[in-house]
Amino acid sequence: MGRKAKIAIALLVGLTAVGLAGGMFLASKDQAQTFLEDDPQMRTHPDYPVEVTDISGLAEEIEVERDVWITTRDGTRLSANIFRPRAEGRYPVVMAFTAYDKNKGPDLYPKLLRHSLKPDFDLGRIAVSEWTSWEGPDPAFWVPQGYVVIYVDSAGFASSEGEPSTLSRRDRDYFYDAIEWAGEQGWSNGNIGLNGVSYLAISQWVAASGNPPSLKAIIPWEGQSDPYREVLYHGGIPEIAFTSFWIRKMRSGANGAPLPHPIIFKFAHQRPSLMRRVQTRPATTSGIDLQSITVPALIAGTWSDQGLHTRGSFEGFKTISSEKKWLYTHGRSKWDVYYSEEALETQKAFFDHFLKGVPNGFDQTAPVRVEVREDLRNFQVYEAQDWPIPGTDYQSLYLNAQLGELSSSLPAQPREASYDALTGSRTFDLIFDEDTELTGNMKLKLWVSVDEGDDMDLFIGVRKLDRQGREVHFFAKTGYIKGPVAMGWLRASQRELDETRSTPWQPVLLHQDAAPLTPGEIVPVEIEILPSSTLFRAGETLRLVIQGRDLFDHPALAHGYPVNRGQHTVHAGGKYDSHLLVPVIPRQED
Repeated sequence: MGRKAKIAIALLVGLTAVGLAGGMFLASKDQAQTFLEDDPQMRTHPDYPVEVTDISGLAEEIEVERDVWITTRDGTRLSANIFRPRAEGRYPVVMAFTAYDKNKGPDLYPKLLRHSLKPDFDLGRIAVSEWTSWEGPDPAFWVPQGYVVIYVDSAGFASSEGEPSTLSRRDRDYFYDAIEWAGEQGWSNGNIGLNGVSYLAISQWVAASGNPPSLKAIIPWEGQSDPYREVLYHGGIPEIAFTSFWIRKMRSGANGAPLPHPIIFKFAHQRPSLMRRVQTRPATTSGIDLQSITVPALIAGTWSDQGLHTRGSFEGFKTISSEKKWLYTHGRSKWDVYYSEEALETQKAFFDHFLKGVPNGFDQTAPVRVEVREDLRNFQVYEAQDWPIPGTDYQSLYLNAQLGELSSSLPAQPREASYDALTGSRTFDLIFDEDTELTGNMKLKLWVSVDEGDDMDLFIGVRKLDRQGREVHFFAKTGYIKGPVAMGWLRASQRELDETRSTPWQPVLLHQDAAPLTPGEIVPVEIEILPSSTLFRAGETLRLVIQGRDLFDHPALAHGYPVNRGQHTVHAGGKYDSHLLVPVIPRQED
């Protein structure tokens, strides 16, 4: 490693003490400002998605204690808000760890909700009480059900003491101490459960990795588990929109020193493999260790948060060592679903069983709830025994570069399909002759080449067209309602696979040393397409899209530092077995 790389690592170590596993980077100020700027008219807009529910009748039932100190093993004090029944007794605890300030209720929810007021966004309905911190469990729901609810500010954020160290091994120890503190209180029955969305879900992976004795169950509702692959570098391509927003948000809420100068982030973005080395240093390693988690888990995974939490939820379900685990899938707006009646009933049944010991039969529930989409609003639900779904028939659809089609047969003769690397795209269609459900990961294998430069960024989309050839839209990130079925990404120089983790249907990139291209050189690449579930009716079309830029404009999903030049060429047919591998679920007999 050269001197410049060593200097960069030293500088980035400072970043990772307060960044998510060493990787939250800054883009332009304008991009983040879209999320952060205040709009005093926003919350009076008739379509604003947050409805604050009435708690006037709960004052005599619920005791509220704010900014209670929890002292950790090294003397650092974490600040907690406690909501508990006034009636004497010992109750199970629903707990959440947040870096977003536990004292900020719905009136101070992030400005990103303003996007729901635009035509192409729909966040649904978020009905919570004024006690509900962002993306957390609502005390007004849980306490009347016989639970204590505790919000805890992570160390170094909001009201808690200490240095900010987001989701690190040190946080794992602090979360352990807070959980054990809660288990020892006079109003606690000693059984602690964790619940929450996004950061409040990821913090559960961290806390459960330490296996505190009082922790009896977790509900990580959509949370990443591999920040490098799932947020920072999609297939090796730097993501700059959400990460820019997130790091600015964390800087504004942290009590520690400011982050390094943005030029460091720019340097790091051009060297993805360098960040892998930084993440493995002891001082900066994430506190997430999925395989060490053994506690019962109810995990929410969504088809509609690709590029942020979709992949992490499914990887979490597959990887944790818990013998008792459930996967609740959906394809709608995350907060709408999390606070919905159906989801709350499922969460309550899970906690009732594992925190209260209620013999409600939850342990006999099928492990996987599958929500199969037909379009933006319509879906079907069935149960499965595992993920990936047992019996999945993975079928290869080969690219025909001459006709722009997909078929089950490999074309005999090799052909080329080229497009302008900056502005062009190529599409390949398959019209289904019978109703077909595709549920799981897809994989795209391509043989590709460039005519200029030494690298290429590939952006992959799978779309659905109706019988008239019109695109059928689905929910995508942050309530966007014009999303595709699924997406994937790859920077070709990062194409080396981790052979120990890859499967025939899900390639996992190694992200160690770059492998530059040579103009005219034809190389194979394998692209992970994120989990999805979609029903295609007979006569409807699956369209594969290949291009060198984002599939759609989105303020919370964008990629930067492009490497594309000239033309990209896809080679298909003959010895070039370019194909889309799709997960077909066999039709069940009535």
